Amino acid sequence: MAVSTVREMNIVQITPGAGGMYCGNCFHDNALVAALRQLGHQVLMVPLYLPMTLDEEDQSRGAPIFFSGINVYLEQKSSLFRHAPDWLHRLLESPALLRWAAGRAAKTQPDEVGDLTISMLRGEEGNQSRELDELIGWLKQHPHPDVVCLSNALLVGLVRKLKQELRSPVVCMLQGEDYFLDSLPQTQRELGWKTLAERAAEVDLFIAPSRYFADLMGKRLNLPPDRVRVVFNGINLEGYRTVEPTPDPSQEGSRRSSAPGQFPSTEGLGVGKTASKQGTPVLGYFARMCREKGLDRLVEAFILLKRRERTKNLKLRVGGGCGPLDEPFVDALRERLKTNGVMHDVEFHPNPDRVAKLKFLRSLTVFCVPALYGEAFGLYVIEALASGLPVVQPRAASFPELIEATGGGVLYEPGDVKSLADTVEGLLLNPERLRALGEAGRKSALRDFSAGRMAENIARVFGQVSSRPLETEGAFEIANRKS
Repeated sequence: MAVSTVREMNIVQITPGAGGMYCGNCFHDNALVAALRQLGHQVLMVPLYLPMTLDEEDQSRGAPIFFSGINVYLEQKSSLFRHAPDWLHRLLESPALLRWAAGRAAKTQPDEVGDLTISMLRGEEGNQSRELDELIGWLKQHPHPDVVCLSNALLVGLVRKLKQELRSPVVCMLQGEDYFLDSLPQTQRELGWKTLAERAAEVDLFIAPSRYFADLMGKRLNLPPDRVRVVFNGINLEGYRTVEPTPDPSQEGSRRSSAPGQFPSTEGLGVGKTASKQGTPVLGYFARMCREKGLDRLVEAFILLKRRERTKNLKLRVGGGCGPLDEPFVDALRERLKTNGVMHDVEFHPNPDRVAKLKFLRSLTVFCVPALYGEAFGLYVIEALASGLPVVQPRAASFPELIEATGGGVLYEPGDVKSLADTVEGLLLNPERLRALGEAGRKSALRDFSAGRMAENIARVFGQVSSRPLETEGAFEIANRKS
């Protein structure tokens, strides 16, 4: 990795854990912290709420979990508990209890935590102010941070007091918060957006993963354009670099040379060992197994493709996170596939670890996650591209931006199952284009979408923010008016 030209900084990264569920934001932040440390920066990663479930080494290891999920919930529900003795407060922060709480959190719907979300957005004025004081007290025992980074905008309630007490600028990532807020009941949704916009004015700078999401959130939060920067997300490429791209299906079984600058073709990536020998194409999906990611649309497109003569041998492999709330949806999809007589050509791989994920991606021919809502980025697209897989994505949200930046896929009309099926079929029937897209996407992912490249770009932004005069006057004025 290239040495960063940005001065060495002390950075605090604050990231909510999702308990037993895989979480894209956790993956992103964990990879970012590891890469920033490799660049020579001192980074303290602080988990909130619940432990993080990761498929890589946990960069927050050794740090306590603040805003313990059980305490946060009880403080919201009981005014008496907000004054609970310290010994009880500490007892409910125990790892064993948090692991128990993580199981229950996986079954929680957004509309069940609307009041808690708004309270957290209110920060020191909310019911969890005690937790914020404890976090700040602990941070003061560590080297003064040049910048504090929040994982997402739902944490902006922390900003005012962090800036007052630490005298450090605060940068906030934008990572798909709109979907969660828009899922709240109307009254809470309107108050949530209003409170978020008010508190967002106190953030020194936002970082969005795509121009699409920067523009969207800039409008919804009334942010001046110069308060939002765009830095593409990146992934840890370990395990991807040594994988070979898709072989030319017209030359399956051949063993061509792998001279410098050429792609070897032994058990190539994209068409796995079994599929390569049999010449069987595999359509793949890897994301949370839920309706919002469009998995049901992909299943319908697969059923259409199985009815067509030229794609009747197609197989479908579905991988990714699957929690208790997702299981009824997945069971219904299985029944739909059985009813249409194609379940024997479908595999489900829930909650795989990193090794299994890489193996899964190597078994595919073409990749698609037809997300129905405005995806802020889609790390799964970069994972597929880094695996040499051409992607088929809806012409919506961040996907056109990613396809243009990488050259690794094609777009179809969003929400149109026939358009999705036609696009997949067109690629499968054009081996040369399939291979060219896979190679272009892989080269771009390895070059431009690594965690190291992301860390270099974000460190540059951090360096610029930390060199400015601290903007705290507005926060102090608001706080003084409240006192």
